[in-house]
Amino acid sequence: MHPRIAWLLTRRNIYWSTDRTTCPQDFNTLISRRQALVSKARQAKQTGPFGISGISRKAVTLRMPIDTSLRAQIETNIAHLETLIGRGRAVRDTLARDPDNRSTIALTRAWQEDCGVTINQLSGGSKSHWLARSFSQAFLMRSPEGQAVEGAPPAEIISRLLGVLEQAIASLSGIENSGNSSGTFSASLEAPAPRRFEFVHNPELRTIVEEAYTDSRRALDEGDYTLALKTSCGILEAIVTDALEHKGLGALAAAPAGNIADWSFNTRLAVAERAGLIRNGCARLPAIARTYRDHADEENSSTPKVSEREARQAGQVLHVVMRDLDPGR
Repeated sequence: MHPRIAWLLTRRNIYWSTDRTTCPQDFNTLISRRQALVSKARQAKQTGPFGISGISRKAVTLRMPIDTSLRAQIETNIAHLETLIGRGRAVRDTLARDPDNRSTIALTRAWQEDCGVTINQLSGGSKSHWLARSFSQAFLMRSPEGQAVEGAPPAEIISRLLGVLEQAIASLSGIENSGNSSGTFSASLEAPAPRRFEFVHNPELRTIVEEAYTDSRRALDEGDYTLALKTSCGILEAIVTDALEHKGLGALAAAPAGNIADWSFNTRLAVAERAGLIRNGCARLPAIARTYRDHADEENSSTPKVSEREARQAGQVLHVVMRDLDPGR
């Protein structure tokens, strides 16, 4: 059994609280549907797009020899990135010894500009490319309230940019080692595994909701709108609970009595909105989403049927709240 499925099974909920209190919802049905989706995905992988067992389009592509000109570009760019990393480490060390030295500050700015030019070239000039986004986010820092603000310390910015350059090298090295010659050079720079929930304060929860997010999208594509809506709402409750607990009960405006873990789903959303953690995007949640905890048994004939529109609305509200909690997205 997948470790995350076991995690959900033992706790019977998706959100995480400091008290590890569970929602009054049974996730057994969700887990069985998840296993069915995994089984279907495995079967598709074994069959492959050409109907040949064990062979997929990706596998065929990876056997193609890499183009000589692309290999030369990769090697040249890796060497340039390694040079930039060496310069960046030297500047960071010098800055640590004398942070007010004007010449060092000038060297830092020049290095950052060179990094920007390189990232722009590797990303094909696209601001939506993962490298370009990572470069921009390196200059942001968060306030104690979790809001994105400008003005991260210079040494911290250098360390973050070094991380971006190292990710670029890892991606380029992966292309060279795989022998994948398809697409343009910038398109060949595959992004690392998506990390949409870096704003979540609980590190264990980040992994859970990241994988659950993938499950919700897959369920929506498969037409399982009940599972898609429940998973989206579970993620929504999880990240809002995380933000509330990080803020602290004493700092929450007009908070009801009791622990956060004892509040209902709607109460958590309302308090988070009053505290300024999120805006009013949850007003678009369909009624069935607000009572998602109450519909544990999908086989019960009295359970309201979830429509595609309701499942998509829940997913859209989740995206809005994710942007609220992570302004740097």
